[in-house]
Amino acid sequence: MSGRPAPVGVIGGVGPLATAYFLQLVVRLTDADRDQDHLDMIVFDHAGIPDRTEFVLRRSSEDPGPVLADDARRLARFGVSFLVMPCNTAHYFTQQVVDAVEVPLVSIIDTTVEAVRRRAPGLAKVGLLATAGTAASGVYQDAFAAVGVETLVPDDADQAVVNAVIYDQVKAGRPVDLGSLRGVTERLVARGAAVVVLGCTELSVVAADHDLLDEPVYVDSMDQLARATIERSGHRVR
Repeated sequence: MSGRPAPVGVIGGVGPLATAYFLQLVVRLTDADRDQDHLDMIVFDHAGIPDRTEFVLRRSSEDPGPVLADDARRLARFGVSFLVMPCNTAHYFTQQVVDAVEVPLVSIIDTTVEAVRRRAPGLAKVGLLATAGTAASGVYQDAFAAVGVETLVPDDADQAVVNAVIYDQVKAGRPVDLGSLRGVTERLVARGAAVVVLGCTELSVVAADHDLLDEPVYVDSMDQLARATIERSGHRVR
């Protein structure tokens, strides 16, 4: 449509439910009175991308990086203005995506770090709930360390709880053990975390379904990416 900005390119399917929630979140958060007030987006819901965590943890030789880069190229050919990936673990492969195309990538990691710093100026320690792959990749630890913030991750037993919520419950379409997840959060807070990042978009699904963002301790990565996507597109957040 004449006069409208180029669409946003969404590298999706990682995972499929998280992508669906991301799109719903963008629509809900956009200040719009009619269809035409919403963003134009081109979504590649590529569920077949190899498992990011399995590769990061060296449990699989299937490299998602080239696949993500190829998806970025496909979206770039549609003339998108910028790219987003509603998956935290996939940001381990950011450089391969960025190198593949000329259009910029809006990082879920960077937008979340900025939001945490706005939420808690002078923050010393932040907690991270994420996949084992995201935790092992260091993407959040490096980004927070660059601004002088220490990242606390769960111990092995608590990481197993988080893994179960992500893989055995959300991804499998089963009920979530919210009490156990809150227990992990409480132990991170007891170690000094003033804010806890939901650094996995499956946990963003939990946040949406159970109103976790009503609890001020949490900052949700997908919520922040949705807001950044709206603003970068020249629209207003509701």
